[in-house]
Amino acid sequence: MATDPIHQFQIVNLFPVAKIGNTEIAFTNSAAYMAVAVAIILLLTIGGTARRSLIPGRLQSIAELSYEFVADTIRSTAGKEGMRFFPFVFTLFMFILVINLVGLIPYTFTVTTHIIVTATLALSVFATVLVYGFWRNGLHFFNLFVPKGIPIYILPLIVFIEVLSFISRPISHSVRLFANMLAGHITLKVFASFIVLLSGAGIFGIAGAALPLALVVALTALELLVAFLQAYVFAILTCIYLNDAIHPGH
Repeated sequence: MATDPIHQFQIVNLFPVAKIGNTEIAFTNSAAYMAVAVAIILLLTIGGTARRSLIPGRLQSIAELSYEFVADTIRSTAGKEGMRFFPFVFTLFMFILVINLVGLIPYTFTVTTHIIVTATLALSVFATVLVYGFWRNGLHFFNLFVPKGIPIYILPLIVFIEVLSFISRPISHSVRLFANMLAGHITLKVFASFIVLLSGAGIFGIAGAALPLALVVALTALELLVAFLQAYVFAILTCIYLNDAIHPGH
C-alpha cells in the first residue's frame, strides 16, 4: 500500500482516444469512474423503476426516495416553478453523491477531489442561472443586484458587493466540494498509513495501531456522511441560485 496521501489523486491515462496535433487525448481513470457513476445511476433510476411495482423493491424504493428528496428540496427553495429544473438538479445531486460514495471504496478514485471537475459543474450552474435569468426576465434580471429599500448614498457600494458576490459563486460552489472531499481522503490516507507503519514495529506497534484503526473506522463513517452532505449542499445551493433567476430581486 502506498503511504503517500497525494498519490491517490493522480490522473492516469488508460488508453489513447485521439491525437490533435501534438496533444494526445486519452481516456483516464477519472473518466472511467465518471462512466461507472453514470452506469450506477442509470441502473438505479431506469432499472429500479422499470417494473413500477405497487409494493416497491429495494432499488425502486431508493429511486423513489431520491426523487422525492430532490423534488422537496427544489420546492422548498425555488418554489413550484423551480421544478422545471428538476432533471438538472437531480442529475447533479445523484452524480456527485454516487461519485463521492464510489470514491470511498479502497483503491478507487474520487473524481470530486479534482477542482477541474467541481469547477465545471459549478460553471454549468452559473451559466444556467445567467441564461435563464436573462431569457425569463430580460434586463429586470439586474434587479438581483439592487436590493430594495437601500439608501441611495450607499447603493453603489451595495451593488458592487452584490455583483462581486454573484461572480464569486462558481468559486465558492466548486471549492467547497473539492476541498471537503480532498481533505477527507487525505486524512483517511494519513491515518491508514499509521496503521501500516505501526504494525511493522512488533507487538507494541500492533497494539499502538489500534488507535489509528479506530480513527479510520470513525473517519470512514464521517466521510459517508460528508459524501451525502456535500452532494446535498451542492444541490441546494444550485436551487437557491436558480431561484434568483426565477425571482430576481430581494
